Amino acid sequence: MAIVGPTGTGKSQLALDVAELLGGPGGVEIVNADAMQFYRGMDIGTAKLSVAQRHGIAHHQLDVLEVTETATVARFQRDAAADIEAIAARGKVPVLVGGSMLYIQSLLDDWSFPATDQAVRAKWEQRLAEVGAGGLHTELTHRDPAAAASILPTDGRRIVRALEVVELTGQPFAASAPVIGTPRWDAAIIGLDCDTELLDQRLAQRTETMFGQGLVDEVIGLLDRGLRDGVTAARALGYAQVLADLDAGGDGGGAQEPTFIGTRRYVRRQRSWFRRDHRIHWLDATAAGNADAAVRAWRQTSLDMP
Repeated sequence: MAIVGPTGTGKSQLALDVAELLGGPGGVEIVNADAMQFYRGMDIGTAKLSVAQRHGIAHHQLDVLEVTETATVARFQRDAAADIEAIAARGKVPVLVGGSMLYIQSLLDDWSFPATDQAVRAKWEQRLAEVGAGGLHTELTHRDPAAAASILPTDGRRIVRALEVVELTGQPFAASAPVIGTPRWDAAIIGLDCDTELLDQRLAQRTETMFGQGLVDEVIGLLDRGLRDGVTAARALGYAQVLADLDAGGDGGGAQEPTFIGTRRYVRRQRSWFRRDHRIHWLDATAAGNADAAVRAWRQTSLDMP
C-alpha cells in the first residue's frame, strides 16, 4: 500500500492506523517517502515521528543521510525497493508513506533514469553559478519550454538536470519522465486530501507548532553539522526560510510566515501532481474510518490482481 497526498493531511497517522488493523509490528513495516525525513537531525521541521510515536512499527528510509549529503531519486528508488521487497519476503505488508511526488512515482512506476555525465553536469553547474537559477531557467525555456514550465525558476538543481538530460539524449526532458501504468508490486495507492481552506488552517497551525517546538534551535544546531553545505537539506521548507532570516540579521522567528507561504505553495504543486494519477483512491482527510477504507481498497486491489 502507498499512502500519498499533500503535506498536512495526516498520512503518517493513517499509516499507523492501517498498521494497527493489519497486525501491528508483526504485520506491517513502513517505508518513508518524504525526502526531507531522510536527514538525521531534521525532525521538527519535517514532522518526523519520534521513535515512541511509531508504536513499535519498523520504519525505513528515516535518518539515512547526513545533512551534507545529497538526496537523489535514484538512490531512494534503489534502497526503498530493496526495503519493500525484504518486508514482503518477511511476510509483512510494506506501506509506503509520503508526499515527495517524484520519489514516489519513480518507485511505483520503476522509472529508468537517463544516464548522467559528469562533464556535462559540471558545465551546466558552472553556468548556474554564472547566471543564477533564474538566468539558467530562461536558457531552459529556449531549449525545452515544457520542462521549464514544470520546474520552478528557483530550483537550480532540477534545471541543471533537465539541461543535462536534454543535451545527452537530444530529447525533451519530459521524454524521460515516468509513465503512469500498473503500479509496481500491484500497490494500492491511497490519497489523502481535504478542503483547501481547512488545509490552509492546518498548515498554519502546523507551522506555528514547529516554531513553538524549537525549529529555529534545530536549524542552528544543524549548522555545526554542515547544513549550509548540503545541496538538498538546506533547501527544505522551514530550514531554508530560517537560514534566510538568520542571514538577514534576524533571530529566525521572522521565518514563520514565509515558511507557511512556501508550504502552501508546495501543497498546490503536490495536488497538481497527484491529481493526474488516476490510480489513486482518494479519501477525505477529515472523515472517520479512513484506515478501514484504506484497507478495503487495498484488499480490493489484491482481489483484482491478475
